[in-house]
Amino acid sequence: MAGFSHADGVQWHIPTLSQSILILASIVSATVYLFAKAIRSRRLVDEHGNSIPNGPLGIPILGSFPFLTDYPELTLDYWAKKFGPLYSMWLGNQLFVVVSDPQIVKDLMVTNGAIFSSRKEMFLKSQNIFAGRGITATPYNDRWRKHRRIATGSLNIRAVDAYTYVLDYEATVLVQELYRYGKAGVAPINPQPHAGRCSLNNMLTVVFGMRTDAIEHPLVGRALRLSREFMNCTGPVSNLIDFIPVLQHLPNYMTTRAKKLHAGLVETYGGMINDIEDRLKRGEDVPDCLAKTMILTKEEEEMDHLDMSILCSAFMIGGVETTASIMQWFSALIPAYPEIQAKAHAELDRVVGRNRLPTVEDEKNLPYIHAIIKEVERCHNPFWLGTPHVNTHDFTYRGQFIPKDTVVVLNTYTMHHDPQRHPDPHTFNPDRYIKDSTTSSESANLANAYERDHWMFGVGRRICPGMWVAEREVWLAISRMLWAFKMEEIPGEPIDLKEYDGLSGRSPVPFRIKMIPRDENVARVLGV
Repeated sequence: MAGFSHADGVQWHIPTLSQSILILASIVSATVYLFAKAIRSRRLVDEHGNSIPNGPLGIPILGSFPFLTDYPELTLDYWAKKFGPLYSMWLGNQLFVVVSDPQIVKDLMVTNGAIFSSRKEMFLKSQNIFAGRGITATPYNDRWRKHRRIATGSLNIRAVDAYTYVLDYEATVLVQELYRYGKAGVAPINPQPHAGRCSLNNMLTVVFGMRTDAIEHPLVGRALRLSREFMNCTGPVSNLIDFIPVLQHLPNYMTTRAKKLHAGLVETYGGMINDIEDRLKRGEDVPDCLAKTMILTKEEEEMDHLDMSILCSAFMIGGVETTASIMQWFSALIPAYPEIQAKAHAELDRVVGRNRLPTVEDEKNLPYIHAIIKEVERCHNPFWLGTPHVNTHDFTYRGQFIPKDTVVVLNTYTMHHDPQRHPDPHTFNPDRYIKDSTTSSESANLANAYERDHWMFGVGRRICPGMWVAEREVWLAISRMLWAFKMEEIPGEPIDLKEYDGLSGRSPVPFRIKMIPRDENVARVLGV
């Protein structure tokens, strides 16, 4: 083994070629051994001889991972058509079962929710980024129940009613900013950061009782970068390190990245909790918010600073990404459909008129705007694959065995593009929802799972607790953008709707459009 001395006197050794081969062989051998051991230890047939669902074979050690690196939703959709609505695949040493049929989803995750409501503690997301905490990542246990209860207190329909005025204000600010930055329709504009700030301000108010006063505020860039980094670190089928344990003990870029993200979340949101706690100790008046509630009840709830920091981080990531992404996909998609915009404009003018902005109370009278939003959520659901569940007991379904600790995922892309449920599924057509007046929360509880509008918010006991605030926020933002603007593509700047940013939550790649005020009333009503 050759060696050299660093300037500080430390002796470094470079392995020879033969030694490098030996080290690599040892790593491969250890990986093969651990993989084989994991497979042998998992019973793949139940006591009646029922085997796991059929599926792709994959390759040794890696399983199906190499086939899921580019546009994995298309591969999972292809396999659903080939192997059926319930199929299995291996990623490293982990068995996955992919569910692509609404009734099967309901049977497993609702009817048998006591079994199918846990989470696998993924190495990157659960252990490193969220440090064993976080409402979306923790197993189905007492800690999750406590965090869910605390979260629900800030996100249930009664709480959302109490701060709808905040959502209303931020939606108005969003439209005002799009008007100003787009120079009244003269200048091209990328609406993405403005949508991001709108969602961010809503969550900042709910979680910390504050907001940013401009898109240039340093917290805007920092918070949106943290959210996007989380979405690019936690793809449910994209992190091989989660499923090959030996890699978790070796230095690697993804683990370093996850630890850095954890530190960034704790520094940012944990620091904001510390600031609020200091203000309370000084006797200052702090607005009611999640952070204040947790600080005042932390002894009773047995929550330490890291618990509070990660719960706030989960709010900020989930609350910003989902709603901002829908606004962004809407803005990227709608310029290509002037006839749909014209129909929406006519409905708004008939119901709302040109002397005020649409409000929450108008939604029941604006079925076409309601349908546009549902169709955006179907076509461009930010979560093309639902957050994975894990079953806590062996379970046999229709003669197919699902062993305990299997990762069970909703193949939402396939369900949203099922031609039987959604004819011509790749065409953007709001008319398919024109008779669907349900909210997503109401739709999630329909007796017939095939009538559910979409699966963006998950299912069962792990369904997103923030769907009420998300729906209201998205409604206000999109209805007001349509009321104010005619949105047009820029010649020579095609918008790429196939490409996206994010491994777990998707947003469009950057784009620019023209947002042209519909008439002189826009400036007057907006006060710009």
